[in-house]
Amino acid sequence: MSENDAPQDGSAAEQKMRFLFALRSRGVTDSRVLSAMEAVDRGLFVRGLFAERAYEDMPLPIPCGQTISQPSVVGIMTQALNVQPRDTVLEVGTGSGYQAAILAHLARRVYTVDRHRRLVREAQELFRELGLVNIVAMSADGSFGLPETAPFDRIIVTAAAEDPPGPLLAQLKLGGIMVVPVGQSDTVQHLIKVTRLATGYDYEELRPVRFVPLLEGISSE
Repeated sequence: MSENDAPQDGSAAEQKMRFLFALRSRGVTDSRVLSAMEAVDRGLFVRGLFAERAYEDMPLPIPCGQTISQPSVVGIMTQALNVQPRDTVLEVGTGSGYQAAILAHLARRVYTVDRHRRLVREAQELFRELGLVNIVAMSADGSFGLPETAPFDRIIVTAAAEDPPGPLLAQLKLGGIMVVPVGQSDTVQHLIKVTRLATGYDYEELRPVRFVPLLEGISSE
């Protein structure tokens, strides 16, 4: 949607219809995921110069050198996670808060962590405004997960690691699912679905992706 095509008053329904059509055409078919993405307005999570492009299927810059993922990738990752209503989910990489807000409509509780304090603060404000009381957001080194609240039914990582991080795998319940982008550079990455079995872990490669790298430590921002 170009600037000239930006939605005007009265076109919200058409805008939403186009948004959902774009998701379906790119493989997001789960009705619960589509309903959650319809309920969460991406426009609230994109500010400044790029606000008018919030409903395009593309990643956009957010503060601290991070990005908000393109909606179709958010949908594919959420679909692969197969979140159930009683699940507790850990998200590593809060970013804008968009992914956590969608998960909040699907899970019992969502823990989301980010190394950037500013992003966590701004996401917390949005969660309060939206009445999403089942999200716990905090600044932390997500590469180590949250051992004090583990294990988790589902874990989603929104930054790329060279391999699925061992501490996160260890915090996954038996039968639990983790979705994580894996790759050694920002040009060669694949989305991986990991299922914890009694005999170990099952790995399924889903699709090529591009994410910012998963970094250790907590930022000064």
